[in-house]
Amino acid sequence: MAEVYVATAGAVALLMLSVWVVSVLKQDVSIVDIVWGLGFVLIAGLSFALGDGYGARRALITLLTTVWGVRLSLYLLWRNWGREEDFRYRAMRRRHGDRFRWVSLYTVFALQGVLMWLVSLPVQWAQTAAEPTRLTALDAAGAIVWAVGLACEALGDWQLARFKRDPANRGRVMDRGLWRYTRHPNYFGDAVVWWGLFLIAAATPAGWLTVIGPLVMTGLLRRVSGVPMLERALVKNRPDYAEYVRRTSPFVPWVPKA
Repeated sequence: MAEVYVATAGAVALLMLSVWVVSVLKQDVSIVDIVWGLGFVLIAGLSFALGDGYGARRALITLLTTVWGVRLSLYLLWRNWGREEDFRYRAMRRRHGDRFRWVSLYTVFALQGVLMWLVSLPVQWAQTAAEPTRLTALDAAGAIVWAVGLACEALGDWQLARFKRDPANRGRVMDRGLWRYTRHPNYFGDAVVWWGLFLIAAATPAGWLTVIGPLVMTGLLRRVSGVPMLERALVKNRPDYAEYVRRTSPFVPWVPKA
């Protein structure tokens, strides 16, 4: 079992180091966002190859992780193609000046690598657990929760992309579709995906210990690099956003206030 965790940690370290080198050459740290989803696909695939757990569970969680990771990376590649570096990284670049290339190695790439490995613990655990030798109700519940999360994330991304394509919406706040009930349906769906994958891990003995994975992902999205960082910029740039914040749930979908 230990060799799976050591191998995935080494693979993530090599991946993030390689992406950092490319970012230095391109002068664009935003590529790390595109690689984020693919990193989980790498972990799932390596765990599947090295793990000796129950085959059907290994195949299930590898498939679900791969579908989520590939969709996210392809969407971010399409969204970011031809655009300048993300505003978060541009702010860091201005703050650190010539030192940024080295600062980004540990504040962006190494940190995201560690977080990626921690979040993926349910995927790794499910690949190495030999029992139960059948798919259980928790496995089924996990797959259903995962599907709900993926649908929410993908639909939210699609609705926002369609809204932005209309020139008439320039400078306006997206408050339609899922965005009427939560300010961040894509982030919420992302978190739900990982709670679904956790439920599959929890179907195995001591699998509940991997709850750190969805907790870290939810905390990142809700309290650190997701909602707070994005909303600070939106409040400054969109005059109507403060009113949208007042009436709309920040994360979990809910009926908007009058």
